[in-house]
Amino acid sequence: MWLDIMMNITPRIFKEQNGSYYFSRAWKQSGKPPCESQGGVLNLSPQILVKKKSSVYETPPWGFVEQDAFLNQVIKAETYLEPEPLLRHLKRLETALGRVPNFQNGPRLIDIDILFFDDAVIDTPPLVVPHPRLHERAFVLVPLAEIEPDFVHPTLHKPIRNLRDEVERSEIRIYTGK
Repeated sequence: MWLDIMMNITPRIFKEQNGSYYFSRAWKQSGKPPCESQGGVLNLSPQILVKKKSSVYETPPWGFVEQDAFLNQVIKAETYLEPEPLLRHLKRLETALGRVPNFQNGPRLIDIDILFFDDAVIDTPPLVVPHPRLHERAFVLVPLAEIEPDFVHPTLHKPIRNLRDEVERSEIRIYTGK
């Protein structure tokens, strides 16, 4: 059985001395953010079938702020994987994309979070869904509201558009590549 999931994909961007931005050498060569390139959304298949994608947003760092900006994109997808095998699959993908262990909210090349798994509420040692801080994070709520504004958070019982409207989001902008 295929189940609906929503995920946030967050690659880190780096600024060169000439003012241009890049994620990795592959991004510089392809000209596409990792959310759109071979390393991002396209590599989720066959376990994950992407149904909707938000725009890519440039966002300031959250938590540990002494780092470069990030890009964020939310996808709605279907998967046949159960929650914990899905989490393991996404962690393997992050590792393949170059993520190495670091401190919480510290610099990282890529971060893929499971925001929702259908309307399930999961609280196990490796996985908490809905994502426990989703409602505090404009960098998630803005792209999520773009593709699923009426989805009701299963524990807060509010539509995503309302949660988005409750957070400061003035620094969240659609990524233009500049």
